[in-house]
Amino acid sequence: MVKVGFIVEGDSEKVLIESAGFRKWAGDQGLEICSPVINAKGGGNLLPHHIKPMLAQFARSQPEHIVILTDLEDAADVEAVKARITTEHTNLIFIAVKALEAWFLADTDAMRRWLNVPDFFEPTPEQTLEMPWERLKEVAKAHNSRGPGSNKVIFAKKMCSSALRYELERAAAHPACPSAKAFRDGLVELGGNNSPLQG
Repeated sequence: MVKVGFIVEGDSEKVLIESAGFRKWAGDQGLEICSPVINAKGGGNLLPHHIKPMLAQFARSQPEHIVILTDLEDAADVEAVKARITTEHTNLIFIAVKALEAWFLADTDAMRRWLNVPDFFEPTPEQTLEMPWERLKEVAKAHNSRGPGSNKVIFAKKMCSSALRYELERAAAHPACPSAKAFRDGLVELGGNNSPLQG
């Protein structure tokens, strides 16, 4: 098993990485997720001088690779975010475009379970007019379903629960969610497993 440490932007990303479904998927790829999953508590804290002290939290688990997962949000582009963070202390940086909730929109099966709408499909989860969180509210309203609520962390827990069963593999297989695919492919490569997308 390849030991990987994660530094994530916020609570929702931490929920995803620590979820039973993601841990199982990672284990299937030959990856061991080191504890703790570090919550940077904001993209602004993902700067080299902030990251260095965070790495001390991995002293006991000794990961072989460090992966950062953050959102694009209002940044000009992915390269601007990567340039700000730099790879001085990390191996891989992944950016969820525009935000992690786009990956939830991209898992069609989990969305259909959440909405209870068997034919739901979000054609462009990364290209929503507003932020993906607002798009989740819109689709719930359009389908007369209960909305995501007001708390993104609670919604992330719901999506990753055994009831809705969000899977990174399905989001990565969405034809218009390249950031999820890049994250999936990067982790698969770290594990030395080149298995094709299952979808």
